[in-house]
Amino acid sequence: MAADWNELPDEEFRKVFRSWVDENCPPHLRYMRKQRPLFDEVAEWYHALAAKGWLAPTWPQEHGGMGLSPAKHMIYVEEWGRLGCPRIPDHGIGLVGPLLIQYGTQEQKAHYLPRILSGEHVWCQGYSEPNAGSDLASLRTQAVLDGDEFVINGQKIWTTLAHCANWIFVLVRTDKEAKPQRGITVLLADLASPGVRVRPITNLRGEADFCEVFFDNVRVPVKNLVGKVNEGWTVAKSVLGHERIFLGAPTRPEYALGRLERLAEARGAFDDPAFVSRYAKLRLDLYDLGSSFERFAKVLRSGGELGADVSMLKIFTTELYQRITEEMLLVAGEEARFADDLDAGNGQVDAMNLFLDSRAPAIFGGSNEIQKNILAKAVLELPG
Repeated sequence: MAADWNELPDEEFRKVFRSWVDENCPPHLRYMRKQRPLFDEVAEWYHALAAKGWLAPTWPQEHGGMGLSPAKHMIYVEEWGRLGCPRIPDHGIGLVGPLLIQYGTQEQKAHYLPRILSGEHVWCQGYSEPNAGSDLASLRTQAVLDGDEFVINGQKIWTTLAHCANWIFVLVRTDKEAKPQRGITVLLADLASPGVRVRPITNLRGEADFCEVFFDNVRVPVKNLVGKVNEGWTVAKSVLGHERIFLGAPTRPEYALGRLERLAEARGAFDDPAFVSRYAKLRLDLYDLGSSFERFAKVLRSGGELGADVSMLKIFTTELYQRITEEMLLVAGEEARFADDLDAGNGQVDAMNLFLDSRAPAIFGGSNEIQKNILAKAVLELPG
């Protein structure tokens, strides 16, 4: 264990991290069909990372993290993807932890951070609502101060893995008269509180990645307020600072193109000049995506701040992921069924599973339409 991981040369850190992860990540959890496994399904890997001290890469070391710089964090994420490690329920690690480290009280840090690292608290994110998804500032879930408690009423939707979480950090409106971005507050709520109801939403794969969460006179202590009342919009945005670059990482299309190659070789598709032409375009687009990603990564590695133009990465990677999986269905033909993996000679290919999975990334984390609006306004300076 290094006293300061950032003092290691990048390639030495990459070698150390990759070696341990490759040896310790359970083989049966590599390249899981589920992009969002439940906590219990990956608990052994979660606890192994926690025991090693590698669960929270960007948290300061005094709070139990690795204290990685953006450059080292990029390596962490890259090697994680290359080795096929499963995604762990990471709202506590990636969002709640940084939020509390920046805005939380000492009591909040002392109480919540160790419980995130131990897995005692599993968090979900209460942002989107039925009429406030991409336009989050129009949220209507309300919290009214009553003595030393807030009383919450309203509904959240598309709440990822809420059914396997026991805590939620939730955006609520505390001033109905203020402008949309004002009057919003961040609260931490125990999902076991009276008046909370979680209802899973089953998708086409028969899985329940997302949920609805209903609040009916749910009481939350004032001590669970993060930051200041009515200033939650600033708090909420701050923890999403580097999310766009990781949503634009080429990991998913890289994996999907590898599966397309395997399937195409098994089915003789490379004997078809039309397929070869389409495949070549996908391969070249993936090279371009990798180059674009690296350009933004260099900004982070040098300690710079990402501009609005990073939104192009999310559009690029999600649309390419969809095109690759669409090509996979063309090769698979009528054999691309919902539940079945396809025989591809030296392995199985989950064509339909990947196709369905490719639909969601263009929506979550700020839909592609919203990203295009950001580019139009902030980069191209087009009129509203």
